[in-house]
Amino acid sequence: MKIVVTGAVGFIGSHVAERLHSLGHDVIGLDNFNDYYNLDLKKLNAKVLTEKGMRIVKKDLRDSNFNDDLPKDVDYIFHFAAQPGISQTSTFEDYFTNNIIATKNLIDYAYSCENLKLFVNIGTSSIYGMEATFTEDIAPKPASHYGVTKLAAEQLVLQKSREKQMKACSLRLYSVIGPRERPEKMYTKLITLGLRDKPFPLFEGSDKHLRSFTYVGDIVDGVVSVIGNETKVDGEIINLGTEVEHTTKEGIEAVEKVLGKTIQLHIIPKRPGDQLRTKANIDKARKLLNYNPKTTLLEAVEKQVEWYKANFSN
Repeated sequence: MKIVVTGAVGFIGSHVAERLHSLGHDVIGLDNFNDYYNLDLKKLNAKVLTEKGMRIVKKDLRDSNFNDDLPKDVDYIFHFAAQPGISQTSTFEDYFTNNIIATKNLIDYAYSCENLKLFVNIGTSSIYGMEATFTEDIAPKPASHYGVTKLAAEQLVLQKSREKQMKACSLRLYSVIGPRERPEKMYTKLITLGLRDKPFPLFEGSDKHLRSFTYVGDIVDGVVSVIGNETKVDGEIINLGTEVEHTTKEGIEAVEKVLGKTIQLHIIPKRPGDQLRTKANIDKARKLLNYNPKTTLLEAVEKQVEWYKANFSN
């Protein structure tokens, strides 16, 4: 199968591209290599993928002509590219153009792929709002520009399924952790600062926040399982994550255990729009995809620390 993966040198997109390639698929990875975070990590991910024989193409989905030289005999599109997370340095225009305009342009490209079997949108638990503990049919209440624009992107994709113009689904991911996690995310930052004996900036009260910290490998299992299940998942929103909850404090303690040292904490003001609780309800994923994440928090942290030390501890 020929598969396009957008955001292919990002955290989760790179893992999915790698898995698809290992399954024998012809993977074309798209990424705009923006500088939202240190480009060295994206270049490292790109190097891993290209050395395994994948094609990585620098493209910005916001450009209406981004698809001029892309193949039209594509079987699947996995859409990871987005303006991620809740960041005070990102403007509403950043979220709007990267999450909505880019998705619309990608849908237009999908129309030109006559043999397309499925368009897979990658959504987020942030769509639910301050608490994300619900089934997929609950009315979403996003509380950030990120959540609002990801919801809009999701609906743009699902609209095409409702109109019977193409098969499409959206996978809402929960608090993904593991190797290649972005530098500003909690676990990479904890590991970095812990190894350097520097204090970790903790948002006030967030130590009590509950999260479905899900190992990236378990997320990849769910994402790639849509292949061959196009009819089952068409038009569906599906949660992917672990049902096991941990507080942020427990996450910090897991990193401390793996590193064998105590991490100093520096309390900073609360972050607007930050979710209080995420707990993935995966009944639908189990039913449709036989989804069953198994990696524990400690196992995930051990793998992330091992990756970090191998690449950045010098």
